[in-house]
Amino acid sequence: MAKSYCRGCGAEIIWVKTTAGKSMPCDPRLIPFRAVAGGKERAVTMDGKVISCELRPMRGGVTDFGYVPHFATCPQARKFSKRK
Repeated sequence: MAKSYCRGCGAEIIWVKTTAGKSMPCDPRLIPFRAVAGGKERAVTMDGKVISCELRPMRGGVTDFGYVPHFATCPQARKFSKRK
């Protein structure tokens, strides 16, 4: 995992290699999550799996730890969207 800074907001990010072979920018802090099929939030595990989840598990407990993709927290995320 390589550390760098977001070109949009300047926050520190890390690049996590996903199981699909892509590098995904993520916030550098590990967070607990609960895997939820069809969940609206995403976490990237340390081994690169992108998981549908609940980032603040209220019930059911924590199932793993991972990183939040930075585009979910970056105030400038739309600037980098490939969709026009």
